Amino acid sequence: MTTHYEPVAPQVKALPLRPRLSSRGGGALVADLVTLTKPRITAMVVVTMLGGIWLAAHRGVASGPLSAWRLGVAVAGTALVVGSANALNMWLERASDGLMARTKNRPLPTGRLDPTVALGFGLALGVVSVPALALAVNALTGALAAVALVSYVAVYTPLKRRTTASLLIGAVPGAIPPLLGWTAVTGRIGWPGALLFGVLFLWQVPHFLAIATFRRDDYARAGLKVLPVERGDRVTRVHIVAYLLALYAVSLALVAVGVGGPLYVGAAVVLGAAFLAVGAWGLRPAAGARWARGLFATSIVYLVLLFAALMASP
Repeated sequence: MTTHYEPVAPQVKALPLRPRLSSRGGGALVADLVTLTKPRITAMVVVTMLGGIWLAAHRGVASGPLSAWRLGVAVAGTALVVGSANALNMWLERASDGLMARTKNRPLPTGRLDPTVALGFGLALGVVSVPALALAVNALTGALAAVALVSYVAVYTPLKRRTTASLLIGAVPGAIPPLLGWTAVTGRIGWPGALLFGVLFLWQVPHFLAIATFRRDDYARAGLKVLPVERGDRVTRVHIVAYLLALYAVSLALVAVGVGGPLYVGAAVVLGAAFLAVGAWGLRPAAGARWARGLFATSIVYLVLLFAALMASP
């Protein structure tokens, strides 16, 4: 979670040149700044990072004492990196956000927030968080956080208007958080960390393609290159099934490296089969937006339950 195209809507109201700040208090400004960080997405990302910490602490080899201070900085730093990436993404996409029904009421498209303030806020979060992770946790965790931030903002965001392949590029920073948790504890990547990354990377593709399917008109109006708009439903659904098959295999590969126990094996088999079945159901010609919304909901349930089983498995 996670293209340069001209907007397809020829007549769009111009965005306000100046934010309407005259009657707004400090509380409203803080609320808008928090909105820039996409708190729900940030919270979910932090949960996957915590999963990486827990697994590394119980099934990895710690690089040193697991002090509460070090782990606290790791969690807070990850949240701030994600918040920075989201805020800078909103700053870059403020014009196209104004063209989409689900994003047009955000602080920047409505003119509630000065773009300069949003830019400064996003940069400040990144400037604080990446060095904090590198110095207080370890250099590898800091370097991975920097890669995630730069690739999301400077590579993925502009590519969304140029190519549908941006989805795969954006899936890289989206899959790094559990790896941050793993490296914060172990100081290295290793096969378990790489496979955690793989699970999150592959999961994002059907998750996002489901959204792009039932939000197709929104993405087309904003000029964003997504598979359902560029290549149609059939190709999109074949991609969904292909990535779900790969996800199934990688989720089970965690067992081979000693991370997943018996409970996890059962959960990965059942959840993976259910997720794949819902995805394959979309290959029917009659499947439409309702199916895509169902796939999106299934993807959330799958990820939450899979990580819960991974952490609970003896």
